[in-house]
Amino acid sequence: MKSIRAFRGATQLRVDTSEEMRKCVAELLKEILEANSISNDDLVSMLFTATPDLTCEFPAVGARVFGITDVPLICASEIDVNGALARTVRVLIHAESSLNRSEVAHIYLNGAQVLRPDLDNPSKNTNSR
Repeated sequence: MKSIRAFRGATQLRVDTSEEMRKCVAELLKEILEANSISNDDLVSMLFTATPDLTCEFPAVGARVFGITDVPLICASEIDVNGALARTVRVLIHAESSLNRSEVAHIYLNGAQVLRPDLDNPSKNTNSR
């Protein structure tokens, strides 16, 4: 039986450019969707936040370029906290899933693993779950 589940993730951009934003968002979405066996038909909505130092483009543009064109997306600015990880995009995906909450894989890439030290994050730069 499927339920609505929330899937989290984040990535850190090297530079504030449209190309980097699109590449990093696509990589993050690909990893989250594959790790959790989510198809486009399972998707309900996505909420993106970006740190205030990212002004090149909305993260949702990366999702649209990735091929997610018929799912409601929204972007917001992350609160500006002193010492927060710079150039970071976060996503909260709502999707139908057969996974139990404990089976959900939250994905943090490109240095964003430091945001969730409680997760089993291998020391790789990308592809940590």
